[in-house]
Amino acid sequence: MSITLRKIIFWPHLVSGVITGLVIGIMSLTGAAIAFESEIIDWAERDNRRVQVPSPDAPRLSVDELLARVKAAHPKAQPSGVTVYPEPDSAVLVLTGRSEGVYVNPYTGEVREQGAKGWRSFFHVMEEWHRWLGAHGDNRPVGKALTGVSNAAFLFLALSGLYLWWPRKWTMKTVRPVLWFRGGLKGKARDFNWHNTIGFWALPVLIVLTASGMVISYRWASNLVFTLTGNEPPPAQGPIASAPVKVPTPPEGAKPLGLEPLFAEARKQVPAWETLTVRLGGGQRPNAPQARGPQAITLAIREQGGWPLFAAAQVSFDPFTGQVLRRETFADYNAGRKARTWLRFLHTGEALGWLGQLVAAIASLGGVLLVWTGFALSWRRFFPSRRPNVTAEPETASAEPETAA
Repeated sequence: MSITLRKIIFWPHLVSGVITGLVIGIMSLTGAAIAFESEIIDWAERDNRRVQVPSPDAPRLSVDELLARVKAAHPKAQPSGVTVYPEPDSAVLVLTGRSEGVYVNPYTGEVREQGAKGWRSFFHVMEEWHRWLGAHGDNRPVGKALTGVSNAAFLFLALSGLYLWWPRKWTMKTVRPVLWFRGGLKGKARDFNWHNTIGFWALPVLIVLTASGMVISYRWASNLVFTLTGNEPPPAQGPIASAPVKVPTPPEGAKPLGLEPLFAEARKQVPAWETLTVRLGGGQRPNAPQARGPQAITLAIREQGGWPLFAAAQVSFDPFTGQVLRRETFADYNAGRKARTWLRFLHTGEALGWLGQLVAAIASLGGVLLVWTGFALSWRRFFPSRRPNVTAEPETASAEPETAA
């Protein structure tokens, strides 16, 4: 029996699919579930985010005063960030942890708890399963390793599946069963038709999702993005941060200005701002190099109608004088950092807005069906039914049985 290239590719395709299929199915299902997480939470807690405006010219409390109100209401909380919105009836978001926070009325200082607790709990569980297979504590590295390997296998399945899908002859008779859904099919013929059709139409998106997932999962893959673009990889994996901004030595006895003057200056920097966000404690990201001495306060400013949609200008201020020490936009990033940031947001579809998220969610659901039909085809291959199949199968399925995996 001759060994063809198709068979050489088919068997690793089948075996890797059987071994990693369950994890791939979990990641695909949970990925679809969290595709619109932020939009659903914003909708679910819309009442918590809105406030009554006393009058058109009503004065707003300063950001520093709002932080004081949060500390008074939650003495044990450590505010980690503040986000201000331009709408007069929007509350100010004060983070008190990585994802926890409260809303504060900018006119009265009233502190409101975040709503949508059921939705938040649901998405938290989905994220844990998507990233770590629900593992906690010391078991998380194991869960992360399994999802990383399974994601890599999914990328291999997508690429090898394209070769297996490719018809030997391009005729309507051979292409139709693998290009679109056909009615009246049952059993192996139906699974073959669904597996190939879904795989073909979801293939481009699945390649983007899995390739970007590789960059997120593995440091070597992330470094490769920088190497291929001719840039030096960052010292740590994860969110890429700029080098710390050096703050001039302040006069003896000088005190920081507070946040309100810095927010006011940030509004001038980008008049059409959409959000203003500051990370407390110097505004540095977790992986950013730490500076000694006084640290600049960095505000992330997202602009209305800006491109890319995920881009934000990073404006660093002298905390003692309010002077702008550095302004960095997406255009200032090197090619490696641009590509790495694009891949991060392409993985969730957010790079292309709600349409990108919808396409990513549909492709992820397609991944679930690929796992289901792949398992069904594998089961029938290893445990064939002895009963005769009265339903005629498409000629491509019988002529090319190895493509039905």
